[in-house]
Amino acid sequence: MTPRLSILERVVAAIVGGYAFGWGLIGLALVCLGAFGMPFDEAEHLRNILAVLLYLATFLWAFAARSLVRLSAVRLDGAALMAGLASLLQA
Repeated sequence: MTPRLSILERVVAAIVGGYAFGWGLIGLALVCLGAFGMPFDEAEHLRNILAVLLYLATFLWAFAARSLVRLSAVRLDGAALMAGLASLLQA
């Protein structure tokens, strides 16, 4: 595999995986914060702050991880788990 292709794969994994993981966190955080009685506007601001920080961490993790397959599996499974939990808690 060429170094350019390897870098491109990591950039795509960082963007897509970070977005998916952040999306899962946003859904779960909003449902949980609402369940704890936090007003919607405050919960929305807090979840957005948390999502930006998490996105940055997962973006950087994509370049630090040794195995891109394991990294993608953890992030996509985590995103699906958080989104599923948010759906269950909302209902």
